[in-house]
Amino acid sequence: MISEISDDLKAELLDVALEAARQAGALLRDGRPADLAVAATKSSPIDVVTEMDIAAEKLITGILAGRRPDDGLLGEEGAASPGTSGVRWIVDPLDGTVNYLYGLPSWGVSIAAEYRGETVVGVVAAPMRGETYRAVLGGGAWLGPARLACRPAAPLDQALLGTGFAYVQTRRVHQAEVVARIIPVVRDIRRGGSAALDLCDVAAGRLDGYYERGLNPWDLAAGDLIAREAGALTGGRPGEPASGELALAATPAVFASLQPLLDEAGAWHD
Repeated sequence: MISEISDDLKAELLDVALEAARQAGALLRDGRPADLAVAATKSSPIDVVTEMDIAAEKLITGILAGRRPDDGLLGEEGAASPGTSGVRWIVDPLDGTVNYLYGLPSWGVSIAAEYRGETVVGVVAAPMRGETYRAVLGGGAWLGPARLACRPAAPLDQALLGTGFAYVQTRRVHQAEVVARIIPVVRDIRRGGSAALDLCDVAAGRLDGYYERGLNPWDLAAGDLIAREAGALTGGRPGEPASGELALAATPAVFASLQPLLDEAGAWHD
């Protein structure tokens, strides 16, 4: 399905998403205390991260409300409204919170716009990388002036994959079992810590594929579109879209081999 949406509206939504992601990224980058990681196992720095997360979402929702007051919203930190315009924003103000806590650079701001249920705009800003990825449905995926394309076809045994793990112990145990099934038949596996950036890395050719169980709509929406517009295939279990059950993005050749392997390994259940 391709939404009947004008180019002017797509351009407007992209402009709003870019501005909101830029401002939220700057807030998170510049507002992070330099000593945040010193006591990373204590409650106080975690509270600071939560406060930054909420502040970033408040900034984003304020921009969206000011520029697009009739749109709907779904945000990680609880912001939700149906809207009346047919547009709904899906916002993750800080994807990769543990990386942010520890001072690792792989975290980002993810903002997507849906029109009548279909994602039409996706922006992922990674301030510590100095990168902002963007895509418009039917218009390709871009990093600055460069159009993105996923890697050329390669067999599964030469594929570099990304994945992620839940913070629930029982789920992590099964996810480790799935990795044990997958790693002997691929080049290697990376764990980046941000689903949004992993999806963008597939788009940019830095990974051949990525899969994870337990993602939420705000983790997926922008990065999924960016990966698809760069030529990757995305989905979940065979014949199903990416979801919390299983999300997969990969070059077409790797996707064809990896999807049934993940299904057989039970990557879609705990």
